[in-house]
Amino acid sequence: MAISMPKPSGEILGRRAAIVEALRSIVPGEGVVDATNEMRVFETDALTAYRQLPLVVVLPETVAQVAAILSYCREHRIPVVPRGSGTSLSGGSLPLEDGVLLVLSRFNRILEVDLDNRCAVVQPGVTNLGITRAVEHAGFYYAPDPSSQIACSIGGNIAENSGGVHCLKYGLTTNNVLGIEFVTMEGEVIRLGGKHLDSEGYDLLGLMTGSEGLLGVVTEVTVRILQAPETARAVLIGFPTSEQAGECVAAIIAKGIIPGGMEMMDRPAIHAAEAFVHAGYPLDVEALLIVELDGPKAEVDHLLAEVEAIATANGATTARVSQSDEERMSFWAGRKAAFPAVGRISPDYLCMDGTIPRKELPRVLAGMKALSHKYGLGVANVFHAGDGNLHPLILYDASKHDELQRAEDFGADILRLCVSVGGVLTGEHGVGIEKRDLMTEMFDEDDLKHQIRVKCAFDDRHLLNPGKVFPVLHRCAELGRLHVHRGQLPFPELPRF
Repeated sequence: MAISMPKPSGEILGRRAAIVEALRSIVPGEGVVDATNEMRVFETDALTAYRQLPLVVVLPETVAQVAAILSYCREHRIPVVPRGSGTSLSGGSLPLEDGVLLVLSRFNRILEVDLDNRCAVVQPGVTNLGITRAVEHAGFYYAPDPSSQIACSIGGNIAENSGGVHCLKYGLTTNNVLGIEFVTMEGEVIRLGGKHLDSEGYDLLGLMTGSEGLLGVVTEVTVRILQAPETARAVLIGFPTSEQAGECVAAIIAKGIIPGGMEMMDRPAIHAAEAFVHAGYPLDVEALLIVELDGPKAEVDHLLAEVEAIATANGATTARVSQSDEERMSFWAGRKAAFPAVGRISPDYLCMDGTIPRKELPRVLAGMKALSHKYGLGVANVFHAGDGNLHPLILYDASKHDELQRAEDFGADILRLCVSVGGVLTGEHGVGIEKRDLMTEMFDEDDLKHQIRVKCAFDDRHLLNPGKVFPVLHRCAELGRLHVHRGQLPFPELPRF
């Protein structure tokens, strides 16, 4: 499955000098980067198999500058790719050769912490972990916690609707964002939501969350902050097979227990993470669950006993409960470091992202094992087991002939498997370019046209992040056209307006 980007416009490339000069007039000083060597740092995101230098990089500092840049680019029909911290794993912020890369990293201030209303107002360049750091002194935190939370920005979290290990109980980004300010391609500044619990009218805030930079550029975010629970304890549970671990996950949820987090790792991931972090993981098991319970102490103690009983009934061979907050955090440190840890056992890897019904976990794990044999490539599994969000890490060596292609084909088959059992192509990493050409596995042509109509309502010239998400780029004017066959319109008896 070869991934390609839109063919660059020679006309735009020929105007590069004029475009750079115009952008420098909007963002003076060091806010425009056009030297080839200096743009190298922006040529890729966390999907590092693909690289492309942008036409020019611009780093605005004010909303007015963002509005002016977008307005200028729309008037002159120049594509724009918004970018946060560049941690996207789906190629969502991959630049375009004929496009402006709009980097929001200078929007990095926490504007307000409102403990009375349990919210914080921040700029999109603030890191995910930075929000928790700003409120933890008062006993609060921001719930969504992607593994990259030390680096990923809240604006990027909104673009991809990011999750994390604690999203089973507390929700994804969309469940924790109360309001945003964003700029349209026309340069109009719009506010949605705010500190209040809900907004009137259509749920445009929900539409913007997870829109992957295709509808507008977020410049301010109001997030919900939560009070830290009284008690939180985690238990490490080892199993002789991944299938038994999957059955345990389903049994815990079926019992009505909703853990604060429930993660699963298979043998390759366990060994890699333990060698990297030394968290005390058991090395004689095929699968490991990390289950965290939080709330009042009496409730946590009761639920821990329930979970241990369920685990034993499903064949668990080991269980270790954290005895201190430091030990609990060490359990999670290994899980959160699993991605870089796997980088120590393989020269390269592709981190996939699909979501399935929990009951299908054993079937999908068996299917991935068969695909691993088919393609002759290893796979390490690290995923949010509680909500069925899988993150298989496909191991390959890009320096070896055709291994990247085999890895991509392997990943595509994993995602097809997810869809075939009633799942979806992505849980939190987005579609980007990685899954763009698989969208037809899940949506038919009518579905995709309706999605593109939404895009057209916000960006009728398709200038915001083109080449991402949609497998075929339709012009807005093409949508809804009637097909004429042998001179006859379809349904000729219907009146035409």
